[in-house]
Amino acid sequence: MSFKEISPKINIDAIKMLGHLNSEQQEKKLQRDKELEAIIKGEDDRLLLIIGPCSSDNEEAVLEYARRLAKLQETVKDKIFMVMRVYTAKPRTNGDGYKGLIHEPDADGHTDLINGIKMVRDLHYKVITETGLTTADEMLYPENLPMVDDLVSYHAIGARSVENQQHRFVASGIDVPTGLKNPTSGNLKVMFNGIYAAQQSQDFLFGRAEVQTSGNPLAHAILRGGQDENGKYHPNYYTDNLLDTIEIYEKMGLKNPFIVIDTNHDNSGKKFMEQIRIVRQTLVNRDWDDKIRQNVRGFMIESYLEDGRQDKPEVFGKSITDPCLGWDKTEALVQEIYEAENKNN
Repeated sequence: MSFKEISPKINIDAIKMLGHLNSEQQEKKLQRDKELEAIIKGEDDRLLLIIGPCSSDNEEAVLEYARRLAKLQETVKDKIFMVMRVYTAKPRTNGDGYKGLIHEPDADGHTDLINGIKMVRDLHYKVITETGLTTADEMLYPENLPMVDDLVSYHAIGARSVENQQHRFVASGIDVPTGLKNPTSGNLKVMFNGIYAAQQSQDFLFGRAEVQTSGNPLAHAILRGGQDENGKYHPNYYTDNLLDTIEIYEKMGLKNPFIVIDTNHDNSGKKFMEQIRIVRQTLVNRDWDDKIRQNVRGFMIESYLEDGRQDKPEVFGKSITDPCLGWDKTEALVQEIYEAENKNN
């Protein structure tokens, strides 16, 4: 066993000069970041949507989606705040399969991490500067955070990472909202232990130095369902699940209780059309229970240009990982959420 260096050491400062926001662009991003923070803190009652492709595998398709989403955001901005999923690193259960843009810039099975890093920054930069949207990404590799932390406005810690101490500790030093998912087992205690750790100050080694973090009060819960040892899905977006989650928040006294419903993955059984029903049911729950309305204030929706998924990148704007809602259904769903929020205010 060995580690073999196959590239020169990465210069983080040089990487950050690629896709570097100018002062005007930084100011616009900062304004949206402040709005997002206010939503997490409950100072702004708009619904949060973390929405976009399961994986950002094709720059042209992702930017086309971003342009459409930016126009849609403008029409619903008084009730809905959208952060676009630009997910560039994908967890693989057994290590096989497409691992994201950072691994495979051309989605052709050929690994090129150095160019992948450059393309990741370039894609986030283009979405931000060409559309005015801000972006979310999954923090699959905590050590890569310094390469994108100036561009990404929302970090997600996935079901396979949430129990990992490095992910939790690094999350405690992030200065933007960070959503922690429940693990694939559905165990809420694991997720809440992660949120607790992320909200505290931590001391550890990071970037070849001893660091101390401030704690991240914007760390919060993402419910994505679970799967048991027999492969049976156990959704956790139902009324009792939400009330149980809120009760744990209250007992632990965590800052800024905020719950995002992941409408795909084990909640939907990866049946992408179920996302519509899950959103509708959650909106009904919000209407019927003030406590749910107060705490459940976000959705994570997997959406792309075309419905479903494909094994190879042959159809433009169709997912090559988890199946997604196509654009027409996405637009209709966002409008439905908007109309529901208008009726209640």
